[in-house]
Amino acid sequence: MKKFNRREFLKTTAIAGAGTAFAHYPGMAFSQSMGGNAPFSDYKALVCVFMFGGNDAFNMLVPRSNAEYAVYQQSRQNMAVAQEDLLPINPLTPDGADYGLHPSMTALQGLFEQGQVAFVPNVGPLIEPTTKADFLNQSVQLPPQLFSHNDQQDQWQSLRGTDQSSTGWAGRMADLIRLNVVDQQLSTNISLFGNALLQSADETIAYVMGNTGPVEFSFFSNSGDPNDPLYQQRLAFERVINAQYDTVYERAFAEVQRRAVNSVDLVTDALAQAPMLGTVFPQSQLGNQLQTVAQMIAVRDVLQMERQVFFVATGGFDTHDDQVQNQPDLLGGVSDAVRAFYDATVELGISDSVTTFSSSDFGRTLTSNGDGTDHGWGGISFVTGGAVAGRDIYGIYPDLALGSADDVGGGRMIPTTSADQYAATLASWFGVDQADIPVVAPNIGNFAAQDLGFFI
Repeated sequence: MKKFNRREFLKTTAIAGAGTAFAHYPGMAFSQSMGGNAPFSDYKALVCVFMFGGNDAFNMLVPRSNAEYAVYQQSRQNMAVAQEDLLPINPLTPDGADYGLHPSMTALQGLFEQGQVAFVPNVGPLIEPTTKADFLNQSVQLPPQLFSHNDQQDQWQSLRGTDQSSTGWAGRMADLIRLNVVDQQLSTNISLFGNALLQSADETIAYVMGNTGPVEFSFFSNSGDPNDPLYQQRLAFERVINAQYDTVYERAFAEVQRRAVNSVDLVTDALAQAPMLGTVFPQSQLGNQLQTVAQMIAVRDVLQMERQVFFVATGGFDTHDDQVQNQPDLLGGVSDAVRAFYDATVELGISDSVTTFSSSDFGRTLTSNGDGTDHGWGGISFVTGGAVAGRDIYGIYPDLALGSADDVGGGRMIPTTSADQYAATLASWFGVDQADIPVVAPNIGNFAAQDLGFFI
C-alpha cells in the first residue's frame, strides 16, 4: 500500500472535497527565498493557454516567401495551407524569409502587427542541446517517451527531464515567491481546467475553478435563510469541519474542507464586485475561461493579489484525421479568445502586467498520414501582452525539408529552443531571482541562453 505524507494527503482530500484547493498552509517551511523576502511592489500575472492534443504549429506560422514556401509545400503535401491564403506578418527582425499566419488567425495577426505578440519557433522539451546525430546515436539525454501525449504534456508542465519529480514549474515558482506574497488571500496558482501538473508544488496548493467561476458545493447554500434546508445543511457541515479531531488525518481533512468552503465564499464575493467588461469574448470553452480570468484579474485588489498564474486549456488538437477541415476552427478559436483577453486587459488598464503564453503537447509531423498528421516534437508557441517585445520571432525557424538536419524522421523537428529557456524567460519577467531560475527550469544550465529576450 502506498504511504501518504501530509502534503500528499492534503492534495488528495482537496480534490475530493468540492473540487477546489486553497492557498498556502501556514507554518510550512521552504528552503528557497527570493529578494530577501521583500513584498512585491507591483502586480503581474501569467496565463498559460494549453492546447491539448498536439497543435500542428507549422501550419500556424508558415514561411510565405517563394523559396521557403516551396520547401514547406513539398513536405506538407495535402496538409499545406495555400500560399495566397496566409495572413502576412512583418517581423521587426527579418531572417531572410517572409512568414504568414493560418488564415483563421486574423485576430492574432492584428495583435502581432500592433507589436503585442511574439512567436517562439521550434520550441519543445529538451534536457540538453540535441543534434540529429546526437539523437540517432543516442549520445545525449532525451526527454522520456518522446511523441507520447501524456509524457510530453508532463514534460512541458514540469520540465523534469528524466527526474521523477511531481511538481510543475509554475508550482515551484509559486513556492519560491510565497514569502513575498504573504498578504494574498488566494493561491498564486489558479486553474480553470482541473488540476494541472504545471501548478503542482511542494508547498503551494493551486485553487481550482470552473470555466465561469468557483466550483460550488452542490449540497448546501449560503443563503442565510434559516428556513432553507440547503442552508441548514451548510451549518451542519460547518459544525462537522470545525469540530476538534484527534488524528492528524482527521484534522487535515477538516482543514482542507474549511479552506474549500472559505475559498468559494471569498471568490464569489470578490467576483460580485467585478466591473462589467465591454470586451466581448467568444462563447467557447476557452473564451469562457479567459473571460473568468479577466474578471479575477479585475478583482485583484479585493483579493490583495500581487502575483498570479492562471492555467486555461482547450482540446481537439490531436488531428490524426480531418485536419484540413478541423484546424481552422481550432486555431481560429484560440486566436479569437486570446485577442479578446488581451483587449480585456487593455480595458482594465493592466495589459503591461499580464502575459499570456501558449503550450501544447508537441508539434506534429510535417508529413501527412493521408487525412491528418502524427505526433511530432518541436512546435511553435506565442507570447502576448503589453510587456512583450512583440512583432518579432525569437529563435530559429527550422528547415522544413524532409530529411534535413532538423528532421529526425517523418518531419519531426528537433527543438532548437528548449522549454526550459521558454519557462525561464517567463519566470524572470514574473520576478524570480536569477539565482533561483534553475529551481524553475532545472535543465537551464545546459543551454547558453537563459533568457530568450521577448520582454521589453
